[in-house]
Amino acid sequence: MRLTYWTGFWVFLLDQLSKYIVLYRIDLPTQPNGTYDVFPPFLVFRMAWNRGVNFGLFANFDMRWALVAVALAISAFVLWWIRKQPANRWAYVSAGLLVGGALGNVVDRVLHGAVADFINMSCCGITNPYAFNIADISIFLGAVGLVFFTDGDKSDKTA
Repeated sequence: MRLTYWTGFWVFLLDQLSKYIVLYRIDLPTQPNGTYDVFPPFLVFRMAWNRGVNFGLFANFDMRWALVAVALAISAFVLWWIRKQPANRWAYVSAGLLVGGALGNVVDRVLHGAVADFINMSCCGITNPYAFNIADISIFLGAVGLVFFTDGDKSDKTA
């Protein structure tokens, strides 16, 4: 479990540090068109405030506190579940990635009313219209890791 907590801590810290730099050092919201070229066209910082869920779905509804509650409930469930689940090192890391990322986005919703998304990657003539952040990447990797690195319920299996 210690590995889960440490992974979550570092993901949370890295996410919040990156958002601080983008919002207050680069001041991305005031850049022309809200963009900052890092390694164009592959990596561009493009400011987007996500008030909804994935890809801005339901952004027109005021769901700020509901989404905070859902993220906290999912984080608590994952921590409870990974403690009870027979798990290996990668499962603990995956749980930490998911929880650290979820808490990083919770802080954004509480402080700003929306999640600060800014990473935009495009390649090979395909322009990606979406932006994301380190927390989003961590949540995705954590969820996929929990699927692949946990065994599930062994009582269903027949010999």
